[in-house]
Amino acid sequence: MLTDIQIAQSVKPENIKEIAKAAKIDEKYLEQYGNYKAKVDLSIMKDLKKPNGKLILVTAITPTPAGEGKTTTTIGLADGLKAIGKNVMVALREPSLGPVFGIKGGAAGGGYAQVVPMEDINLHFTGDFHAIGAANNLLAAMLDNHIYQGNELGIDINKITWRRCVDMNDRQLRFITDGQGGKFNGVERQDGYDITVASEIMAVLCLANSITDLKERLGRIIVGYTTDDKPVTAHDLKAEGAMAALLKDALKPNLVQTLEHTPALVHGGPFANIAHGCNSVVATKLALKLGDYVVTEAGFGADLGAEKFLDIKCRVAGLKPDAVVIVATIRALKMHGGLSKDSLAKEDLEALEAGIPNLLRHVSNIKNVYKLPSVVAINRFPTDTDKEVELIIKKCKELGVNVVLSTVWAEGGKGGIALAKEVIKLCEEKNDFQFSYMDDLSIEEKIKAVVTKVYGGSDIKILKNAQEQIKRLTELGFSKLPICIAKTQYSFSDDATKLGAPTDFIVTIRNVKISAGAGFIVVLTGKIMTMPGLPKVPAAEGIDVDENGKISGLF
Repeated sequence: MLTDIQIAQSVKPENIKEIAKAAKIDEKYLEQYGNYKAKVDLSIMKDLKKPNGKLILVTAITPTPAGEGKTTTTIGLADGLKAIGKNVMVALREPSLGPVFGIKGGAAGGGYAQVVPMEDINLHFTGDFHAIGAANNLLAAMLDNHIYQGNELGIDINKITWRRCVDMNDRQLRFITDGQGGKFNGVERQDGYDITVASEIMAVLCLANSITDLKERLGRIIVGYTTDDKPVTAHDLKAEGAMAALLKDALKPNLVQTLEHTPALVHGGPFANIAHGCNSVVATKLALKLGDYVVTEAGFGADLGAEKFLDIKCRVAGLKPDAVVIVATIRALKMHGGLSKDSLAKEDLEALEAGIPNLLRHVSNIKNVYKLPSVVAINRFPTDTDKEVELIIKKCKELGVNVVLSTVWAEGGKGGIALAKEVIKLCEEKNDFQFSYMDDLSIEEKIKAVVTKVYGGSDIKILKNAQEQIKRLTELGFSKLPICIAKTQYSFSDDATKLGAPTDFIVTIRNVKISAGAGFIVVLTGKIMTMPGLPKVPAAEGIDVDENGKISGLF
């Protein structure tokens, strides 16, 4: 069986100019990065008169180590729509180097449903993440330099909230002491690093509508507080202009293609467990102006990525999805039913049935909380038996849940045609899309709404430190902003060991902070970290390049 990278390398991509032509992107808006990738200048938006296409969100059940194939399904569905003659665009996030070299792997799809050039997309791509890291660290350098040069703003070094970042899983950098070596080398203080995808700069870039909006958002970023507890912003440090200059090209969406030459915009990459987990607003809006159907995805399960897509991105950008696809695998559902990863290859109808409630809760949330039409896509693996497939289809249909079998991993667009036809029907249905909470609720009420309505929990417990932070943010006038809850991706709860569809649990809120530039309040739960670490055997150990520059080991 061929690996993902072998499959990707076996297909000859079309020149990116041809992909642009198929997407009706005039060459004057194209900024090429070689033959197979390009940036699209945002001035194109002024000239596009076509009404917006239909917006299709692909999400998934609660993830497990067995894999769900959300990005694979997104790409395969787009190829399936193209196969039946539809004008379609894909809008995806860019992968982070941390997971690529860690345990999770890349994010370019899999099997015969991938975006290419797979190696470039999974590695440096067009340099967007490097630009985001540079802008983040420029702000950090200007902040510390301001303190070193006399601290005119009266910043309290014990109340600095801005951290440096690097796009790598490096637990060693979570907490550091810098400025050591005497006064000449700066002011000694406690500091730390986040992974680049957790940086507020990433969220700002992905939610900005233009360079002007980007600059305004950058200026609003709060980096710390003064000795009398007044917020200090990037604008106070006169940093937003230089930061925007570093990000001017990164703001432009990246155009690539699927293995079947469907145009794809791959842009931005915030994690969904610690950030809002969606590709950029500018890429999504551009795709809607170019395609009649736009297929996008949001990170991890529907309780994380889809919740944030719907409650944050759609709210901020004025978007309304037309249909939602919820991806599930029989393997993952068996894990939610109690099987270990080592036992997934054998048929086990009892474990599968025990895991189905996880899927049903996600479906219920999309249908009953957000009022959106949806379909379950069963992403079939070669080890799935006919009896297992029959059981999950039967159980879903008994409960009135729309379900379609998808074989895009093995068959590409051909395996997504049935799903494509179902999605087209859903897009014509009336939907009464609504958020899970309204703007005028208090911060506590918003958190409780998500926990009880979306997660299925019974209540929240706000630790004293978080209570004080909520009080302060409310006093500063931030209570009307949406919330971005950071929690484990492996459970509806804040406890990664609670699989399936747990009930009567309490979510503990340990930290609440403002991302004023992004325009949301970050709520940290459980043991969530903004800098991951590498596993005992990182994926990096299996990645190599030969003397001809051909890369191997990516997945």
